[in-house]
Amino acid sequence: MLAGLRGAGCPARVLILTARGDVEDRVKGLKAGADDYLAKPFSLDELVARVEALGRRGSTPTAADLLTVADLHMDVQHRRVTRAGQNIGLSPREFDVLQVLMQEPGRAFSRTELCERVWQRDHEYDTRTVEIFITRLRKKVDSGFTAPLIHTLRYVGYTIRAPA
Repeated sequence: MLAGLRGAGCPARVLILTARGDVEDRVKGLKAGADDYLAKPFSLDELVARVEALGRRGSTPTAADLLTVADLHMDVQHRRVTRAGQNIGLSPREFDVLQVLMQEPGRAFSRTELCERVWQRDHEYDTRTVEIFITRLRKKVDSGFTAPLIHTLRYVGYTIRAPA
């Protein structure tokens, strides 16, 4: 199963905790794609230290970290956005709204769904707030370009897509 996830490009860090501590079991687990392997019995201090070590490891950007729609590029890990090579400065919430749109280009998102994904709360927000952020994003992302990327779908919501 782990080898299948790794083959599909899953970048998650994996620590195997198991009762199987033989050398061949450890080698098999590591070759399958585990980042670390810990056999029982183990001390809690050692487990914490290994998890902390996994957290310190640098990660290389994956496809999920680098989003692209036409000439708009987003580096999720470093929270940078460029269009046609020009840096675009975004507030944290603007970045989050744009990230949701860019993760599924062409998909229509209702204001409610954008609120739930960005603010991660149910029914504690005003969906008109999304309109404000979309307006700001249009000014920053689409202003000065002939082909806009952010679109309103009347009675549906918002989407981002490359020009036809």
